[in-house]
Amino acid sequence: MRLSKNTLAQISILHPATSPGSEVSLPNPAVFDLPEKVLQFGTGVFVRGLIDYYIDKANHVGLFNGRIVMVKSTQVGDVSDLSDQDGLYTLIMKSVDGETHLEDKRVCAAISRTLDARTQWADVLTCAANPELTVIISNTTENGIMLQLDEKIDASPPNSFPGKLLAFLRKRYEAFNGSEESGLVILPTELIPGNGTLLNRIVNDMAQSNGLPEDFVRWLNTANDFCSTLVDRIVPGKPPAEEHRQLESLLGYEDRAMVMAETYGLWAIETDRPRTKELLSFSGADPGIHVVPDISKFRELKLRLLNASHNLSCAVGYLCNFGTVREAMDNSNFNRYMEDLILEDIAMSIVDTADITPGEAEAFGLSVLQRYRNPYIGFEWLSICVQDTSKLRIRAVPVIRQHYDKYGFVSTRLALSFAAYILFMHTETDGEGNYKGVSFGREYRVIDDYAVDMHRMWSKYSGRTLVRNVLEDVRLWGTDLNFLNGFAEQVYIYLKRWQDRETSIFSDIKKLSI
Repeated sequence: MRLSKNTLAQISILHPATSPGSEVSLPNPAVFDLPEKVLQFGTGVFVRGLIDYYIDKANHVGLFNGRIVMVKSTQVGDVSDLSDQDGLYTLIMKSVDGETHLEDKRVCAAISRTLDARTQWADVLTCAANPELTVIISNTTENGIMLQLDEKIDASPPNSFPGKLLAFLRKRYEAFNGSEESGLVILPTELIPGNGTLLNRIVNDMAQSNGLPEDFVRWLNTANDFCSTLVDRIVPGKPPAEEHRQLESLLGYEDRAMVMAETYGLWAIETDRPRTKELLSFSGADPGIHVVPDISKFRELKLRLLNASHNLSCAVGYLCNFGTVREAMDNSNFNRYMEDLILEDIAMSIVDTADITPGEAEAFGLSVLQRYRNPYIGFEWLSICVQDTSKLRIRAVPVIRQHYDKYGFVSTRLALSFAAYILFMHTETDGEGNYKGVSFGREYRVIDDYAVDMHRMWSKYSGRTLVRNVLEDVRLWGTDLNFLNGFAEQVYIYLKRWQDRETSIFSDIKKLSI
């Protein structure tokens, strides 16, 4: 029996939604009659594991009463399983809090339908005339919010997400004759500082380059609220095959769109507009949602202690022959490396930034470590390594500079992490745009927009020259990291030792943990 609207009645017999201790929380069939209030660009497991879950939870308690039109806006990914299940999927959330094991299983029903922008762009634009629509959400990766000034928004569809958004907003403006009440709340969830402000600026630049009228631009900026946001939840995605089979056997139905996540969740939304707060009524459904005038502190704690530590350690973890974060944290030496990286190097670097106190940095850092040790979440290091260069630039390079500004040097662990990144990016190409490396006899594919740049550097340089050329590349890092006195030499020493097989990355981690 496959999960779908038609099989929910049979599933409810197995797991009555109202019974205490129910195996899985099921949606009320009345949810399928709710209007479509959200247009969402992005179909990945993260947005389903956090954002769509929050809206589903709000609908469950009658706080939002609206569903989501999900738009597939890139060629990456496949939502056919989700479409075949009428937008339904089971979310399995598991964590450990001290000695307490937390678990929640629910069938999420927030998604009304899925559209592919490449083949159904006209259907996407039709949504602009829906008077019930109030919110646009995006989750298009850090590279999704980029300016393409020469892009024409009359394309079907425009190439970039900002182009698609501008085309949709123009259609909205035309459908409602530019009324203030037709303005939307726009919530980008890409992990970019000030994502709402950046998206607003890009859309304005594109409106100018496309020659759109001043009245539209005025409506764009007064009737719509581009909110900067911050999201946080570890969502590995579909459970491993064997665990997936066991869960389906336990639940009594087949679900090909099942998602695994931790129980912790955060969605901080920055706005001071009363109308926006009213439209975001789903914010009352979960204590993890914060609608506040300033999200700077949320952003700095999360972006540095969680995301920066992830991207500073992903190449390290993989090159130490650990498959998942959970496996690595079970090793006492790697666990100590992460503790020191997070609590000493990162936490102490961001104190006083955005009014963060030492106590707040330590408390958040400890919570991150507990989440990394979650025995139920097998987050793969290779998944974290995807687009690692741009993520390091946004998340980790500011930490490295903050550490240097505060203490006059870059810590040994930060240098080791950067050296591991450079080694991880040592690849061969198959001539078809794929870049592959080898570690412990395992071939791995590097999925990174800058893989070609790193491949060229490895092909052209070696030793200190390689390191200095990597660190000075402003395109990669937004700054010349060679100006951090002693950093390049530390990175070079580690890289040389590993290449000469004098020692291994894990052996060096072990030395640092003594």
